[in-house]
Amino acid sequence: MPPSLPSTMRCVEIARPGPPDVLTPTRRAVPVPATGEVLIRVRAAGINRPDVFQRKGSYPPPPGASDIPGLEIAGTVVALGAEVSTPQLGDEVCALVPGGGYAEFCTAAAPLCLPVPRGLDIVHAAAIPETYFTVWNNVFDRGRLQPGESFLVHGGTSGIGTTAIALAKRWGATVFATAGGPDKAAMCERLGARRGIDYRTEDFVNIVLELTHVRGVDVILDMVGGDYFARNLTTLAPDGRLVQIAFLGGYRAEVDLRPIMVKRLTITGSTLRARPVAEKARLAAALREHAWPWLERGEVRPLVHATFPLEAAAQAQALMESSAHIGKIVLTI
Repeated sequence: MPPSLPSTMRCVEIARPGPPDVLTPTRRAVPVPATGEVLIRVRAAGINRPDVFQRKGSYPPPPGASDIPGLEIAGTVVALGAEVSTPQLGDEVCALVPGGGYAEFCTAAAPLCLPVPRGLDIVHAAAIPETYFTVWNNVFDRGRLQPGESFLVHGGTSGIGTTAIALAKRWGATVFATAGGPDKAAMCERLGARRGIDYRTEDFVNIVLELTHVRGVDVILDMVGGDYFARNLTTLAPDGRLVQIAFLGGYRAEVDLRPIMVKRLTITGSTLRARPVAEKARLAAALREHAWPWLERGEVRPLVHATFPLEAAAQAQALMESSAHIGKIVLTI
């Protein structure tokens, strides 16, 4: 570790499972990068729904990961672990991490560090990794979305939703999105969706089937689960793919197996946090190849709703739980 670095840092820890006010500013030792890792002086850190689940005690960090919340960061590389050749000291990067983001310093696996895209500031860079890695893996890898196909994302104004709309639209897909309220539905359309659907007053099944001439969509990305599961099966086209990444509406559903068989549907899902670095590195390489040029040309851009200082992490997570935001919420450090 360079002698110029401090021995302790400001961070936010989870004092105990509970509401947002259990997020407690404190000081801890600056972490030391292990073999294959770098140490990043964090300047911004994204807030994500899994952070809320961790705070409530339902999504613990994987073995070996920091118990400090925070899954995506952006900042400057200030120390290198053994066997690291890139990134280099002084590089500005954004990184996917398994924990530790709500802090002044955070270690990250070197292959999961990507350069801050040209033209983006550090706050917008911090809003990229968790949602871009998640969307690329689930929509394009597992969902196999192709240019010219149709795509439905639930929760279209969330961080995942706004990212999915932008990337799928740029990929050449026709996009539909659900959101809560007419203003949010309209925002989905401004972001690139052909139709934003207010799930509070509209039936997404009927609207999608009408707009696709009863065919349905090729891929659905769902964070709701529960009774959406059966409705998703109805909404899918023949050979359609349903990708489940969360279950905010419940993790149990009654299923009629007939649509799966008759329409030859594929149902899949995934989590990202605990997967091996090598798997995530493959996603990082795909993003560098495909999404980074789009970001640097301004063809896609992360949408940041609000920023909060590190010590206001409780207020930031309270905003996320309210679902009043559109896009990402970022801590600045």
